[in-house]
Amino acid sequence: MKYLLLSTALTLGAAPAMAETFKWASTTDPQTMDPHAVNSAPVLGFLNNVYEGLVRRGKDMAVEGALAERWEPLGADGWRFHLRQGVTFHDGSTFDADDVLFSYERASSESADTASWFSPVSEVRVVDDYTIDFLTNAPNPLFPSSIANFMIMDRSWAEANESVVPAKDVETFATRNTNGTGAFQMVERQPGLKTVLEPFDGWWGEVEHNITRAEFTPIQNSATAVAALLSGEVDLINPVPIQDAERLGASGAVNVIRGIEARVIMLGFGHEADTLKYGANAGDPNPFRDARVREAVAKAVNVPAILQTIMRGNAEPASQLVSPAMNGFSAANDRRPAFDIEGAKALLADAGYADGFGFGLKCPNDRYLNDEAVCQAVTSMLAQIGLDVELDTMPVSNYWPELRADNYDMYLLGWSPGTFDHEHPVRFLVTTPNAEKKLGSWNFGGFSNARVDELLPMIQSEIDPAARQAMVDEVTAIYQSEHTYVPLYVQPLVWGTQANVSVVQRPDNFFILRWVTKG
Repeated sequence: MKYLLLSTALTLGAAPAMAETFKWASTTDPQTMDPHAVNSAPVLGFLNNVYEGLVRRGKDMAVEGALAERWEPLGADGWRFHLRQGVTFHDGSTFDADDVLFSYERASSESADTASWFSPVSEVRVVDDYTIDFLTNAPNPLFPSSIANFMIMDRSWAEANESVVPAKDVETFATRNTNGTGAFQMVERQPGLKTVLEPFDGWWGEVEHNITRAEFTPIQNSATAVAALLSGEVDLINPVPIQDAERLGASGAVNVIRGIEARVIMLGFGHEADTLKYGANAGDPNPFRDARVREAVAKAVNVPAILQTIMRGNAEPASQLVSPAMNGFSAANDRRPAFDIEGAKALLADAGYADGFGFGLKCPNDRYLNDEAVCQAVTSMLAQIGLDVELDTMPVSNYWPELRADNYDMYLLGWSPGTFDHEHPVRFLVTTPNAEKKLGSWNFGGFSNARVDELLPMIQSEIDPAARQAMVDEVTAIYQSEHTYVPLYVQPLVWGTQANVSVVQRPDNFFILRWVTKG
């Protein structure tokens, strides 16, 4: 499949016999240890070291068994999973089908940020202690890959610690504590400072790493992160600042590992907001309800300039919500609005905003590569067409609650499809939000199109590749013509490691400790 082309597995030296402490740093601290509370890569990527799902992705991104040894379709009705026996949670409790049922009920609940993963599911039935059926509303060939990050929790542990329901923006016991079945268990958690993992001696899998202790430290300042890598204080940083990548790679002191992430960076809008919330025109009718205004933004943002000056040539422009390497990429719609200041001004004038207007742009400053710098550039570019942008940047731990509370006029978002398929962002970002159907959970702006809603279940159930792609092409043409989002670029991957460290860099940007060797 196309996504296999993205995977980069690197072996930098032979695996030593000696065990080691491993230290790594990234800009973003996972905001929670609850695997169903926040559907974001920093959380899911980190917790993939601690919790496990029925299936997982391997080094080449292919789906393979984890807590399920095998699975098969139930005709057109769903999927049956045969569970691995003899697995224990970190506290010694036995894993069985009841834990899967509990985790499904928890992860698909209205309070879970992962609920949209289960929109095709009509019912889950426990067949016996080690067999469970996921029944779907229609044939769903992608379902196993769609739940690769669905992590299983122990029912008894969650009940005993009053963590039956996930919490996005408040704390429960599961926010700071874990009890998974994964290769590593958490032994210390200091949010924003340090999180420590140690190998789980009772893990069912084959041990490939030589790590005795793993320490994660969030370092937001890029110069500090680089200094920590060069001094040997940490063994890996992610990301390496784009401006430092060439210098570090040429130094010979560390290894710089490059790849392409399966993540598109885009601008989003408050489609259903009646009024602007920020800037000089706060309280006035919302111009972003008009597709001509959204198109003007698309034409005014000089993506090639961003890629050249901020990303230093390390990223590719994006025309849609997935990269060309993803399954379902619409070759028929592989175009994006050209940079056109005069055309943008004409669109604004046609929409009744010849003199421009003021509004607010929300942006994280520790989530995506050079996110704040990109938003600053966008602010300057929009000023050229008379848009007065009030830029507000913040740590991602504060950012998601702001978006969920609709506290924005325009915002920056990155999306990596968990299934490596175009259906994924359509389901999460473009479909009309519907809590009952578990759809559109990250469609913050409330965009709604009846034809998209009609096509999504058809795309999910269609087995014929050509017929399915035709429907995906139609959806792509709709969200492009509506300028539902403004796709900017596909984010690059740039990691830095000590020369004696071997890692696997996957295009989902998940850092998997069980593949690390040091020495």
